[in-house]
Amino acid sequence: MSIKPLEGIRVLDLTSVVVGPACSARLAQYGAEIIKVESPEGDLMRGLGGTSPTGQHSGAYLHLNRGKRNICLNLKQAGAGEVMDRLVESADVIIANMRPQALVKLGIDSESILQQYPEKIYCLITGYGTDGPYAGEPTYDSVIQAATGMTGLSLARDGVPRYVPMLICDHVVGEIAAGSIVSALYHRRETGLGVSLEIPMFETMSAFVLQEHLAQQSFDPPVGPAGDQRLLSPHNKPVQTADGWISFTVNTDAQVIAFLETVGKADLIGDPRFSSVAGRAENVREWFEIRGAPLLEKTTAQWLADFRTADLAAKPCHTLETLPNDPHLQAVGLIDYEIHPTEGKVACIRSTISFNGSYLDAGVPSQPKGWETRKLLEELGFDSEAIDNLVSTRAALVAQRV
Repeated sequence: MSIKPLEGIRVLDLTSVVVGPACSARLAQYGAEIIKVESPEGDLMRGLGGTSPTGQHSGAYLHLNRGKRNICLNLKQAGAGEVMDRLVESADVIIANMRPQALVKLGIDSESILQQYPEKIYCLITGYGTDGPYAGEPTYDSVIQAATGMTGLSLARDGVPRYVPMLICDHVVGEIAAGSIVSALYHRRETGLGVSLEIPMFETMSAFVLQEHLAQQSFDPPVGPAGDQRLLSPHNKPVQTADGWISFTVNTDAQVIAFLETVGKADLIGDPRFSSVAGRAENVREWFEIRGAPLLEKTTAQWLADFRTADLAAKPCHTLETLPNDPHLQAVGLIDYEIHPTEGKVACIRSTISFNGSYLDAGVPSQPKGWETRKLLEELGFDSEAIDNLVSTRAALVAQRV
């Protein structure tokens, strides 16, 4: 039996693109009921990242919005506001990642809602904290990567600033927001009081960068330059083999000895520059030059076998084409296939979290825009005449079902 720790919790999802949907997708896996409110223009993510058979769902949208019920409202039209009021009243949690000014204009900001419903949990995911000079400015993942110094790490290592080629800030902050909401639910259970949460992307990701790379500048006075010099070494990258690339890491003294023996550099085992953690830290440039040297004498498979024998952490460098075929991922069934109501056969990436040996339920496939508009309006107490009026005035939109 699937465990749903948040069963009975209703979440009103006023988010779009990645960071907010990543947050609500995690809560959906925990068993919360997610009501995704979408505008007539639709979530931008429906069209970003590639096309689909119907053009309604990009692959990323499919994976980020499964397990959610979809209602489509035009909040600029009369009547939609009453629907939103009833949705807010019915929800335990409200999540938004719109600009704060827009939320205030629509009357769905945290202050307005918590003043009326002090038991609600309101989570605002922002680009920049609302108490700073960047408050309210537009942003995206790539801008946050640059602003937080993440691209500067590539500049320091490679001489060129680079983005991580995935929306890493959105995913990380979305997960942190989900965890914050769970903690707020616990707080409400203990006190009966709601919580106003704010999760700013810039500050959150800046803290991650600084936790690692403030490094020797963490002391007053500083004891050395900023930056973890191991991670900033130009040799800190996958190593080329005879037929591809391999990734490995050796940290402990025992691992270093095993590595040097495995790659035919046993003569360096007694070298004081490399025989201790302190020695390698002091001589980090020389050590990473040795560690990052190409291993062209054998194939990737041969090196992996040798490293496995030496009990060292090593794996091949997958590509987007080879990763789904990884034997471990196939054995644990990370990717399965299902029939989507409009897109046909699509991939389903299951939850990676296991409760008592069972993975969390992946939930229903992501829904077309307005898929449950009529059903949700009925649940909110609107009669047939009122629903027809909302649809005819386009305050609410209903998906065409085949």
